[in-house]
Amino acid sequence: MIEQRQFAIEPWAVRESGLDLTALGQTESVFALANGHIGLRGNLDEGDPHALPGSYLNSFYELRPLPYPEGGYGYPESGQTIINVTNGKLIRLLVDDEPLDVRYGELRSHERVLDLRAGTLTRRFEWVSPAGKAVRVTSQRLVSLVQRAVAAINYDVETVDVPVLLVLQSELFANEQLPPTTDDPRVAAVLSEPLVAEQHRCNDTGATLMHRARHSGLRMAAAMDHEVIGPSRTEFHSEAREDVARTTVICRLEPGQRLRVVKYLAYGWSSQRTFPALNDQVRAALAAARYTGWTGLTTEQRRYLDDFWAAADVEVEGNAQLQQAVRFALFHVLQAGARAEQRCIAAKGLTGPGYDGHTFWDTETFVLPVLSHTVPDAAADALRWRQRTLSLAIERAGQLGLAGAAFPWRTIRGQECSGYWPAGTAAFHVNADIADAAIRHVTATGDTDFECDIALELLVQTARLWRSLGHHDMQGNFRIDGVTGPDEYSAVADNNVYTNLMAQRNLRAAAAAVERHLEKAATFGVDAEETASWRDAAAAMIVPYDEKLDVHPQAEGFTEHAVWDFAGTAPEQYPLLLHFPYFDLYRKQVVKQADLVLAMHLCPEAFTAEQKARNFAYYERITVRDSSLSAATQAVLAAETGHLDLAYEYLCETALMDLADLARNTAHGLHIASLAGAWSAVVAGFGGLRHLNDGGLAFAPRLPGALTRISFRLRWRGQRLRVEITSGQAEYQLLDGTLLELSHHGQLITLSAESPVVQPIPPPPPTDRLTQPVGREPLARRLPDDTAS
Repeated sequence: MIEQRQFAIEPWAVRESGLDLTALGQTESVFALANGHIGLRGNLDEGDPHALPGSYLNSFYELRPLPYPEGGYGYPESGQTIINVTNGKLIRLLVDDEPLDVRYGELRSHERVLDLRAGTLTRRFEWVSPAGKAVRVTSQRLVSLVQRAVAAINYDVETVDVPVLLVLQSELFANEQLPPTTDDPRVAAVLSEPLVAEQHRCNDTGATLMHRARHSGLRMAAAMDHEVIGPSRTEFHSEAREDVARTTVICRLEPGQRLRVVKYLAYGWSSQRTFPALNDQVRAALAAARYTGWTGLTTEQRRYLDDFWAAADVEVEGNAQLQQAVRFALFHVLQAGARAEQRCIAAKGLTGPGYDGHTFWDTETFVLPVLSHTVPDAAADALRWRQRTLSLAIERAGQLGLAGAAFPWRTIRGQECSGYWPAGTAAFHVNADIADAAIRHVTATGDTDFECDIALELLVQTARLWRSLGHHDMQGNFRIDGVTGPDEYSAVADNNVYTNLMAQRNLRAAAAAVERHLEKAATFGVDAEETASWRDAAAAMIVPYDEKLDVHPQAEGFTEHAVWDFAGTAPEQYPLLLHFPYFDLYRKQVVKQADLVLAMHLCPEAFTAEQKARNFAYYERITVRDSSLSAATQAVLAAETGHLDLAYEYLCETALMDLADLARNTAHGLHIASLAGAWSAVVAGFGGLRHLNDGGLAFAPRLPGALTRISFRLRWRGQRLRVEITSGQAEYQLLDGTLLELSHHGQLITLSAESPVVQPIPPPPPTDRLTQPVGREPLARRLPDDTAS
C-alpha cells in the first residue's frame, strides 16, 4: 500500500517528491500516460530500475492456450493477452562513462509531477555519479490526445559544476524481459518474446522497428525521430537491429550549457495492412509530430484538456485529497477511452497488464456513463466496437444453442477468453449491460442517428438472447435460470434479480427502438410477433421477493443459504477467492461485490424507497467488497437511502483505490472502473443523477457532513450543465444551451441561459447506523484522519 504522503496534495497535480524504489510498481501505474490507443507506464526514462516495464497498443494481443484438466463442449480454446510492445520511452545517459542509475552514486533530489490539466508527466532530478560528476535532468513526457499515434519526450540535461562528457542513447527496444507472474488469476500471463522481427531501418536522427505477434499474427510498427539542440561539436547517429534501434548523441557539456533532445514516437498496428503501409503510417505520424513541434504538442494537449474539464470537472470542498483523487480518476478514465476509436476499453485501461488487458462488463456499467456525459464521442466509439464484434457474439450464442448475441465475459478482440464458465459464460448479464450502456448513451445525448445505426442492432440481438435464454413457467412467469450475476461469489443461480431486471429493461427498450426505426429493424428480420414476445417476457419477468425477511433475495433461495462465518475469517484471508474454494462461497450468503444493490441503482423504478432502505441494510452486512467495483455502487445507494456519512466513506474508497493502493495491486495497472465509480459516487450518489423512464433528467442532491460544497459539470443532449450542492440548497446553471427541463427531488424546474435556478434540499430520511462484515468496514476508515475526513 502506498503511504499517504507518497504524493503531495494538490488540486490539479499528482506530485511525488523523492523516489521510493519499493513503490515503483504502483507509481509506474499512477504516472502512466495514455490516449486510448497508446499506453506508456510511468517507468523511469533510463529503464532501470523498474518494477514492470510497459508499453501497450490497444487490442494488440497474443494468443495463448487455455488448458483444461477436463474439456467440455463450448469451452474457449485460446485466450488473448495484451503484449508489452516496443518500448520507446528509453533514454539512457552516460556521464563521463558512468551510466545514470539512481541506485548508484547520489540522488540529491527527485520529483515527478503528473499535471492533470497539461496532460504531461514531468521528472526533475539531480544525480551525482560515483565519480563525483553532478548533472541536473528534466524530462517531460506526453501521449498526445490530439495526434492519436504520437507520443513525445523532451529531455534536458545540464552539468552542475564541472565539464562532463555526455553520451545519450535513445532507444526502441522490443521483447523486454518481464518479471515472473504469480498464481493470482487477476495478474496477466507473461509471454516470452512474443514479437517476431520483420523489418528495421534507420536514418541519422531516428529509426523504425516492425514486428508481428508470433501466434496472433498482428503486425505493428514503432518509429522514433529526434531534434537535438546542444553545444558545438554535438554529434549524433543512429543504428538499428531486429529488436533494438538506437540514436546516440555525444557532446561535451560545460557549466551553464544544456543538451536538449526532443524524442518523437509513433506507433501503429494492424491485422490487415502490410508492413510497407504500416511503415508509411508511422513515418507520416512522425512527420506531423515534428511539424507540430514539442511546444505545439503541449499547446494542443492543454487545449484538449481545457475543453474536457469545462464539461467534466468535479469540485469537492472539505477534503483536499479527495478533490485531487476525483480529478485523478477522471483524467485516467479519459486516457483510457479518449482515442480508442472502435476498440475496447480494458479494465486496466492501458496502464498495466492486469487481467491480461481484457475488457469486461465494467466498461459498459461504470466507465461509459461517465464518458456519455463528458466525452460522448468516446462512449459512442466503445459501443461501436461492440457492434463490430456482433458477428462473433452471434456465433457464440449459436454455439451455446441460443438465439441472438452472447457477448464474451472477458475479451480483447471479441472472442470469449474466460476459461471458467460459472463466472464467465454463465454471467449473461454482460449482454444487458451492453444494451443498458447503449440505452443510457442515447438518452444522455439524444443521438437518434446513433440509435438507428448502432444501438438498435445491439438491442435487437441481445433481446433475442434473453427471449431464448429464459422461458415461461406453468404459471406464465418468465424465468431466467442458471445464470451468474455481478456477485461472483454466487454462481449459476435461478432468477438473479439484477439479471432479470436488466434483461427486462433490455427487452422493453429493444421493442421501443424497433417501433422508432421500423425500416432498419426489418433488415434484421424483426417483425411484430417478435417484439410482442419481448414485451410479454418483460411483463412476466420474475423478480423474487422474500416475504419473511421483507427484502429481495439476490437470486431465488439466496436468503435461505447459511451466512458466511465472517467472525471466523482472518483479515489476511481476503480476498476470499484466493483462500477458499468456490464451492464453499457459492453455498453461503457472502457477496463479493454489489449485485442486488447495483440493481437498485440501475433499475430504481423496480423498488420502493422502503425496499431500497431494507435491501441496502441487509446486503451491507454480508458484502465484503473483494472487488474494487463495489464501493462506488454502495456509495450511490448509501446516499439515496440517507446514509450520507457512509456514502462519503465509500466515495473516498473508490476515489483513492489507486492513489492509496488500497487493494495492494495497483502495480498491475489502475482500476479504471473504480476510478469511474468516483464520478458515479459524486454525481449519481450525492448529486442523485438518474435518467427517468420518459427520457428526462433528474437530480436528488444531498451533501455529507464532511464536505462543504460539491460542484460538477456534465453534458446533456448537446447542452452543458453545472450543478452546485451546499448543505441547504442546490444551484443549477445552464452553461451552454437555451432551455433544459429537469427534476429536483421530484419537482420539475426549467433552466434557461439567463440565470441559475436555486432549490432547497429536503432533509434525508432518518437512518440507523449500518454494519459491515467483521474487518470489512470502508477502507477509508483505515486511512489517516486528514484523508477521510
